[in-house]
Amino acid sequence: MRAQGIAMPEPVSGLPAVVFVHGIGGAAGVWATQVASFEAAGFAPAALDLPGYGGRAPVTALDFDGLAADVEQAIAERGLSRPVLIGHSMGGMVVQTALRRRPDAYAAAVLCCTSAAFGNASGDFQKSFVDARLAPLDAGNSMADLAPRIVDGMVAPAASTQVRAFAREVMSRVPADTYRAAIRCLVGFDERAGLESIRVPVLCLAGELDPNAPPTGVERMAGKIPGARYVCLPGAGHLPNLEVPAAFDAAILGFLHDVLAWS
Repeated sequence: MRAQGIAMPEPVSGLPAVVFVHGIGGAAGVWATQVASFEAAGFAPAALDLPGYGGRAPVTALDFDGLAADVEQAIAERGLSRPVLIGHSMGGMVVQTALRRRPDAYAAAVLCCTSAAFGNASGDFQKSFVDARLAPLDAGNSMADLAPRIVDGMVAPAASTQVRAFAREVMSRVPADTYRAAIRCLVGFDERAGLESIRVPVLCLAGELDPNAPPTGVERMAGKIPGARYVCLPGAGHLPNLEVPAAFDAAILGFLHDVLAWS
């Protein structure tokens, strides 16, 4: 399966391409603001739709190695050499998997509002997590029915009506089968053993008011990655690229300016 998404312009000034990987309720389109700002900064941004998302056919099963392989294929098809990977939430887990699979294939990475592990897929908490999130679909609700409650539980209280409406619209378009597959995939994630082996510069980015990936956990993850930088965005929830896009972009561009010797 081939990752699709927003088209990539030609790189400028010798800077690497930047590949954006969305989360469980997202799609390539959630990165539209970042694509514009990173292109203006001289990068060649590419926002991908993971399998089952965007215009791609729904899927009934997902696993992180398969998702990472899909991203790798998209990078190869675009002829990108050592791009920067930026992953949000589940996308951050995909990026961690990609870093394990190909440790020297990337120039840098940004892990946004994510975690190094979800735990044991057969554990009681994980089973409860899956049941709670899939029960409304089992009861006949649609993704459009679920989206308002899910989005309101992710964003900060001060998130604008426009941000909430856009996030709900994007999540509403996720096929129910894909969402089910992603939830089941999520609960078995565990890349903790590989954090100390990461060899590229990493920024771990948190939202101050994120209930899904609390700042303490993101900071703890950063402490396990050699040389990683940690930044917490004030007032942001789980969707900082939408809630506080200027601060989100500035944090990442500042990080890349430092680690890529960008002038």
